[in-house]
Amino acid sequence: MVQLRTCDRYALDGAISRARAKLLADQKPDGHWCYELEADCTIPAEYILMTHFMDEVDVELQRKMANFLRRRQLEEGGWPLYTGGDANISCSVKAYYALKLAGDDPSATHMQIARQSILNLGGAAKANVFTRIALAQFSQVPWRAVPFMPVEIMLLPKWFFFHLDKVAYWSRTVIVPLIVLCSLRVLARNATGIGCEELFVTPPDAERDYFSAPSGRARRYMLLDAVGRRLEPFIPKRLRRRALAKAESWFVERLNGEDGLGAIFPAMVNAYEALAALGYGMDDPLRRTARRALRKLLVEHGDEAYCQPCVSPVWDTGLAVHALVESARQDDDSEAVEHALDWLVERQIHRGGDWQVERAGVTPGGWAFQYRNDHYPDIDDTALVAWAMCKQNPEKYQETIRKAADWVAELQSANGGFAAFDVDNTHYHLNDIPFADHGAMLDPPTADVSARVVALLANMGGEQYGDTVSRCLAYLSAEQETDGAWFGRWGTNYIYGTWSVLVALTESGISSHDPRVRRAVTWLGKVQGEDGGWGETNDGYESAEPELQNYRGNQGSTSYQTAWAVLALLAAGEAGSDAVHRGVEYLLATQREDGLWRDTSFTSPGFPRVFYLKYHGYSKYFPLWALACFRNANTLQDA
Repeated sequence: MVQLRTCDRYALDGAISRARAKLLADQKPDGHWCYELEADCTIPAEYILMTHFMDEVDVELQRKMANFLRRRQLEEGGWPLYTGGDANISCSVKAYYALKLAGDDPSATHMQIARQSILNLGGAAKANVFTRIALAQFSQVPWRAVPFMPVEIMLLPKWFFFHLDKVAYWSRTVIVPLIVLCSLRVLARNATGIGCEELFVTPPDAERDYFSAPSGRARRYMLLDAVGRRLEPFIPKRLRRRALAKAESWFVERLNGEDGLGAIFPAMVNAYEALAALGYGMDDPLRRTARRALRKLLVEHGDEAYCQPCVSPVWDTGLAVHALVESARQDDDSEAVEHALDWLVERQIHRGGDWQVERAGVTPGGWAFQYRNDHYPDIDDTALVAWAMCKQNPEKYQETIRKAADWVAELQSANGGFAAFDVDNTHYHLNDIPFADHGAMLDPPTADVSARVVALLANMGGEQYGDTVSRCLAYLSAEQETDGAWFGRWGTNYIYGTWSVLVALTESGISSHDPRVRRAVTWLGKVQGEDGGWGETNDGYESAEPELQNYRGNQGSTSYQTAWAVLALLAAGEAGSDAVHRGVEYLLATQREDGLWRDTSFTSPGFPRVFYLKYHGYSKYFPLWALACFRNANTLQDA
């Protein structure tokens, strides 16, 4: 065993103390934490597009957002989906068009190189479906460039191959107001009349290849799309009015106050525009509230501004609590932690949501990811929060924990795993419809969410959840990759997934000598960087091909990914290993004087290969959590 030197103990205690103090200083007066959640330039670009769509331009805000977009442009001209990524055609088209709408001269150098980058990627006709829908609304492409998604899908029976209940929550909330806009062929007001015809290799009206030439099932759906488009003029007006009314009723019921439809930006924008299209005036209370919900996503720093895709207070608070619980000394005041948990208790959801379609009669007990999103509680957040309560004060929060555990256990999918929001949301054929070129229509079970559920239920004790845990452990075993890692759906990537599962295995009593654990430990050792840290980029999501296996693991160390690896190895009983000590030394060496760590990389996929996120809190609580667990493990070994 590698023993900590005395000087290292002083350094470790000091690092934990500084990081803990900074994290506590970031706590809001009411007890919670909420750090910025940044996406790629698509979101601020879409915000600018929305203001021109509605003719509600805030000139000063637009100026700041344009600054944000310009300063994140790649030297070669386009815009990436994440730090270090290549130019992405869809993101680049939206960013370019937003800057042009904001007043940038197309002859300016940055606009010229952006345009050339887009043309080199095939031109705007090759952008994704959501980008082409925006271009159709601004009269830049014909409506045949957009998949046929008529509002009448609201009237389809559950047995039909497509139904709202068969897609993920985020797809539902985005689709319903969007099909209202598309069915009504609503056009942007676009008072400036600015277009982006220069972004097309072939003139938009002459373009014949807006959709790829698929094969198999996808080709059949393309044929259905073509038939539906031809039949649309014959849809009875009465039927369309009925479908529009049902769509309106559906999304108005879920508008979610100032937290917005689905509490996610794309759905909120579509809802805001759809309200206007359906006749809700500027001063209508619903429309005013929807507008405020969008404004609450804005972040301004000096002369820059951007729009968040959503906010993450429950997730941030749950993770901060875990770090503080682990880093507390015996004489530390637990008031801050229980203040946070009390805030969370108030936000437990006690009403039903869309999940009840598959689990009618189950008592609610989850938490949302955002401040409020009662129709869509998050299984991952719920498990994380209730697990934190188990760690801190299981007696005080006994009833809250029980409700959460009961609710989560009932949402187990048939394969034993757990998804983020839904049960058995595995209608994979829907990823082949023309609308689904992003490949993110569904919410199937994943290893990282399933692991968090195991961590919670294993802490509950007794036999009540024994079968649920056993089935989930079998699912996790089946999900382990041949090299020993686990795929991380909601965090980048294999390091995140492997950390999640190793912790779950330990919490459920699996021995550190178990073959699954040993394979994972070996893999983590292989991908550790020369600097002692771990890191992985989103390149690993681009393909699962064997020749791209080198994308797994170390590609430049970060504090939070090093923390995940250290936490994973500690869970596997490796507290005394050289790998863990080198990881801890990396964290100590890269900590700043203010107690924090600086990371600029994007930490998680919203949707792999399509949309990525940067959680600004990850470099604040994860390293603290890892250092504290390391100290605690070595204290126990010394004892």
